[in-house]
Amino acid sequence: MKVDSKQLKLFLLDGGLISAEEVEAAEKKAEKEKKSLAEILVSENKITDDEIRRLQAYILGIPFVNLKDEKIDFKVLSLIPEPIARTHNIVAYRKNGNELEVAMLDPQDLETIDFIKKKSNLKILPRLTDMKSLRKVLLQYQKSLQAEFGDIIQKEAETLKIVSDKGEEINKEDLKKLAEDVPVIRIVDTLLRHAILQRASDIHIEPMEDKVLARYRIDGILHDAMTLPKNTAAGIIARIKVLAKLKLDEKRLPQDGRFKIETPEERVSFRVSILPVYNGEKAVLRLLREGAKGFSLESLGFLPSQVEEAQDVIKKPTGMVLVTGPTGSGKTTTLYTILDILNSPEVNISTIEDPIEYQMQRINQTQVKPDIGFTFSSGLRSLVRQDPDIIMVGEIRDNETASLAINAALTGHMVLSTLHTNSAAGSIPRLMDMKVEPFLLVSTLSIIIAQRLVRKLCLEKEKYFLSKSQIENLKRSVDMDKLLETMKKEKVIKPKDSWSSIAFYKPKASSECADGYKSRIGIHEILKMSETIKNLIMSHATSDEIEKQAKKEGMITMFEDGLMKAAQGITSIEEVLRVTKE
Repeated sequence: MKVDSKQLKLFLLDGGLISAEEVEAAEKKAEKEKKSLAEILVSENKITDDEIRRLQAYILGIPFVNLKDEKIDFKVLSLIPEPIARTHNIVAYRKNGNELEVAMLDPQDLETIDFIKKKSNLKILPRLTDMKSLRKVLLQYQKSLQAEFGDIIQKEAETLKIVSDKGEEINKEDLKKLAEDVPVIRIVDTLLRHAILQRASDIHIEPMEDKVLARYRIDGILHDAMTLPKNTAAGIIARIKVLAKLKLDEKRLPQDGRFKIETPEERVSFRVSILPVYNGEKAVLRLLREGAKGFSLESLGFLPSQVEEAQDVIKKPTGMVLVTGPTGSGKTTTLYTILDILNSPEVNISTIEDPIEYQMQRINQTQVKPDIGFTFSSGLRSLVRQDPDIIMVGEIRDNETASLAINAALTGHMVLSTLHTNSAAGSIPRLMDMKVEPFLLVSTLSIIIAQRLVRKLCLEKEKYFLSKSQIENLKRSVDMDKLLETMKKEKVIKPKDSWSSIAFYKPKASSECADGYKSRIGIHEILKMSETIKNLIMSHATSDEIEKQAKKEGMITMFEDGLMKAAQGITSIEEVLRVTKE
């Protein structure tokens, strides 16, 4: 909402919400930083976002609605799809004839209002609400959908009994019919749609002795989503195989495939893995959101000094950048973000991936196909003949790929890749195990980024301060004095802060966040190739020795980065320990 600063100032002073001196100081700062008066007042905690919204709505003559205790009819609520509601902070709460009342944080977002008007074919009446009301209403999507899905699953599973109760072995033709049966299609569609709305990263469908368990991985943690009758197992797996174009009658060997779903809001690719298990076949589906873009290193959780270190290296024309960490630690997202930074008309960027997780404009992306002999190593050989400036290799898995990637970096290319190791320093011995000579490593490696993902605390959280015993416990894992100075240097804390005065937070369960966490952010460590580190590599030093030297030279470890994010209230110390301390 746009309200004239002079009008806002008059209403603030008339209402006694703020003193004349505070307004004057904020006006000067706003002029200096080229920001609005409202932005400065909110950033300095002189007034809250919701208070500003109420005031602006009053000035503009827009009605304000409080929906904290409102139970909204699901038919009305679903007139605006959940992803649109969350992205644009808008919900439908009342329908009268051909009029739809919508509550939003910015009633002057005309583009969104026009979109909903066309989608619903109704006259839209915008109303202002606050963040708490909006969060309470958004929660109703999840509850309503779970109830709705539960009824569908139960109903369709009953119908399915007639079709699938044919004993253990079902022939190919029966499986095909089963996969095309309406109850099976509805159950699978429900599972997929629910996973998309829950922002899950993986779906696990696990056959058990007496039931089928569906689980979703949300923010790195697996949650039981639904329990399905045992008789649905064959049909669900058959339907997934049909979608992913896999062999229906192959039950003895693992199979991998892929399919795509397009919703009005986004495109989602599903990477499918089918594995024979004791009670049948287990399916795991990885969700890859194709619209995921616009990341920056800062938004991924890199500290300002780490961003500077990474930017210095990736701007060089040659060398190798490695991103390491376990499966699901965000390595590919970091690589794509770096590629996005480097992507310009002056360079030719080519990738060899398994699979292609996000499609990017102006980047030549190639998918490996091991079943026909098109592997990372064979693909990389062809890739260097395509005149690339920058090459991304999805993963260094074997000696041949490692050797080819190193050679590509030696012959005038910038090479980006990933490696499965637990720390940045651990990558050196891992590459040596792949028969890469130390002198080639010191000639090509530029930086190694190691990372993990930690869950972010929700807005409602429990504040506390570290006790002496807690500080002493942390001292066993990290140099607390050095870390305190680093935090001051990174402007994470104030210059006069000490460990006893820094506020930390614990998760607090709420109606919106069942376990007190929502979404994730990266914690990182960046190992730069200094002369001393290169000498250690040449002398076949251990990963511990390399890490010790890197710390002396100022490397911030993942655990230290995590503690900094805990001091900022982004995550909790418990979450950092869970992710970094095996």
